[in-house]
Amino acid sequence: MSLSRTLAAAWLLAAVVVFAVPSVSAHHSAAMFDDEKVVELTGTIKELQWTNPHIWIQVMVDKDGHKTEWSVEGGSPNSLSRRGWRATTFKPGDTVAIRVNPMKDGTAAGSFVGAKFASSGQTIGRWD
Repeated sequence: MSLSRTLAAAWLLAAVVVFAVPSVSAHHSAAMFDDEKVVELTGTIKELQWTNPHIWIQVMVDKDGHKTEWSVEGGSPNSLSRRGWRATTFKPGDTVAIRVNPMKDGTAAGSFVGAKFASSGQTIGRWD
């Protein structure tokens, strides 16, 4: 390989490293969730969004006759599938108790902690 090709390859490698590092470190923070609190919700699954970078579980919670849709963020499909989750783990219409670390601002959303399915009693995540 000539010196000019070696230098060009070195510059290309340097450019890849420089531009790849910010995207790797750009992962969002979980600072919006209150990890000091755990809220338990009982509701019906509306939808499981099995998408990268994180899955989302939409849960319809009925409290005092008022329905509220909660958005629950989970891990990545890749990491969850290694724990046995599938895109069909939460099906529309399933009744679940679900535990979340709620949003600090009171929004109807949270970070997934654990769930228990009413029909089978099966639990996933942290459920003690």
